[in-house]
Amino acid sequence: MIKGKTALVTGSTSGIGKAIAERLAQAGADIVLNGFGDADEIASLQKEMHSEHGVQVGYSGADLTKPDAIEGMFDYVKKEFGGVDILVNNAGTQFVSPLEDFPVAKWDLIMALNLSAAFHTTRLALGPMKEKGWGRIINTGSAHAKVASPFKAAYVAAKHGLAGLTKVTALEGAEHGVRCNLVCPGYVHTPLVDGQIDDTAKARGMTRDEVVKNVLLAAQPTKEFVTAEQIGGFVAFLCSPDADQINGADLSIDGGWVAQ
Repeated sequence: MIKGKTALVTGSTSGIGKAIAERLAQAGADIVLNGFGDADEIASLQKEMHSEHGVQVGYSGADLTKPDAIEGMFDYVKKEFGGVDILVNNAGTQFVSPLEDFPVAKWDLIMALNLSAAFHTTRLALGPMKEKGWGRIINTGSAHAKVASPFKAAYVAAKHGLAGLTKVTALEGAEHGVRCNLVCPGYVHTPLVDGQIDDTAKARGMTRDEVVKNVLLAAQPTKEFVTAEQIGGFVAFLCSPDADQINGADLSIDGGWVAQ
């Protein structure tokens, strides 16, 4: 299936990206991790993934807000792994503020990391993928690539932009064996979200269950979190032959959020 392919997963030292990298490694892909974090913990993660799945696991700490750093990361992958076969644009950040007070620096950061970084990685990956006649580009979107919420101007704009970039990439790669799709999760249960639950419960005088059901998951009809592992499995499926004719799609995994 994807055994022997090389997958570059941005923002993969923790959370959703880490789960995606784990699932692709399980399917036999060599992995290049990217993200920030403690050097010893990242080295330990590389060692564990190599030991458990028998694949090669590299790492680039490139700052994806800097195009030169992204080019350096691709040079590293080409030198050490022969190039990128599977690109998962997962790195992102968020900031919440009323539009009239939204800090310009935060807007610029979110656009650079959530949208422009995906453009730079895609422009570097797409040509070699076309030449090889095979490639998979998966962009991590959000329910906010389809609908909006107040106070999230930059995030919603960037994710809507990523949906457009996905469609263009899919059309340009379609006759060359390259597929590009957007995975759109709802609320995902991560350690970061756990902390938000506790803080919100304390601030509002609510139980954890009340916060989860009535605050975080108010928009999600199943009243259940998406798990990082489910997203990893979804991405692995999109890299499989069964998904060969899925191209340019924005695919929800959100418990029914955008069905409303």
